[in-house]
Amino acid sequence: MKLAVIGTGYVGLVTGTCFADMGNDVWCIDLDEKKIQNLRKGVLPIFEPGLEEMVKRNYAEGRLRFTTNLSEGIGDALFAFIAVGTPSDEDGSADLQHVLDVARAIGGCIQKYTIVIDKSTVPVGTAEKVRRVVREELAKRGRADMEFDVVSNPEFLKEGNAVEDFIKPDRIIIGADNKRAAESMRELYSTFVRKGDRVMIMDVPSAELTKYAANAMLATRISFMNELAGLCEASGADIESVRRGIGSDSRIGNDFLYAGIGYGGSCFPKDVRALIYTLKKHRSEARILSAVEEVNRLQRALFINRVTAHMGENLKRKTFAVWGLAFKPLTDDMREAPSIDIISGLRERGASFKAYDPIAAENARKIIGDKNIEYVNNNYDALVGADALLLLTEWHHFRKPDFDKMKGMMKHPVIFDGRNQYEPEKMKEFGFTYFCIGRKSDV
Repeated sequence: MKLAVIGTGYVGLVTGTCFADMGNDVWCIDLDEKKIQNLRKGVLPIFEPGLEEMVKRNYAEGRLRFTTNLSEGIGDALFAFIAVGTPSDEDGSADLQHVLDVARAIGGCIQKYTIVIDKSTVPVGTAEKVRRVVREELAKRGRADMEFDVVSNPEFLKEGNAVEDFIKPDRIIIGADNKRAAESMRELYSTFVRKGDRVMIMDVPSAELTKYAANAMLATRISFMNELAGLCEASGADIESVRRGIGSDSRIGNDFLYAGIGYGGSCFPKDVRALIYTLKKHRSEARILSAVEEVNRLQRALFINRVTAHMGENLKRKTFAVWGLAFKPLTDDMREAPSIDIISGLRERGASFKAYDPIAAENARKIIGDKNIEYVNNNYDALVGADALLLLTEWHHFRKPDFDKMKGMMKHPVIFDGRNQYEPEKMKEFGFTYFCIGRKSDV
């Protein structure tokens, strides 16, 4: 099948590449000429395990192509995926400018029946806006009678596991208002659901809302556990024991029940804000989600307070080792990463840093800058002469480090663990002063 994907960011590149890998003829389209040139050379704008190899293979075999020319890319494609960013506006609403710009461009160039698909995360009502814009552009061309459909097909990709999520989906949500579009979409996805039909056909508004609802629910679980972690510290309970206890309930499960320094990334923060905005727009109170967002914001401040309570407010002569900068492991994504707020807050108090991240250091430097920060190439190099270690991203190779080696390299054997990677009792045995979240550490 022939399709076009407009936008070569995280969602667009993974979507286009995975469809190409199943034998489809795919054009990926982007306005950024440099990005397109790099993609043709096999240089990706993002890090995602397994994606680079897949892009290179499908490009070499001719199934995956890249262009800045929308008309060339859409050509005779049946499907046109809109996969551009929807950042937060100042009021928390999703900025649909890029989505509608693409819809306008699609209406200006399609020559036959096309299914226009909202792959971007968009609020309820966006499909109708896209439909209106496409229809207006067709009318300007004297093609008002041309048929097209607009479908909502939200993505559910986890950064660090996006390729696997696309190829082996938990579910595929398709919001369509007629059988023709719905069945065409079902056929497109048929190669991904051969072991069981996980395609869910529903109305367009429900599909649009499903993505926001899913991310908001997961964010709520994280903030709920972080709020409980505070109670655990005050009462002497252990958040890890609580997590195991409630996670064993089949109605709850274990996913997203880990206490820490809060969520970040490109999805949860903006999607929670957008859903809050949508609820208020429809005159509904956003009590739960407003609290979720507030707890997440405070979690970073609480971590900073924990550091200053032990190290003092004046940190001018203190150097911190930082392990992990990305908002989560297996990605170079720094969008709304907790490390940004934590480093900034401590730097305002005069602190210096030696920071290590296996993938995200370059992106971190663009956002956090170089002031009082040395970016090193090895996690142990960050420890040399450090007054304390801040563990901010739970990369796998941080789980079983050489603690004796660490202790010998640091000025003071102090660890502030924002991801609860170690057992408090073990850390005491190793001779570390250890602070974690919601557990019986040195708080």
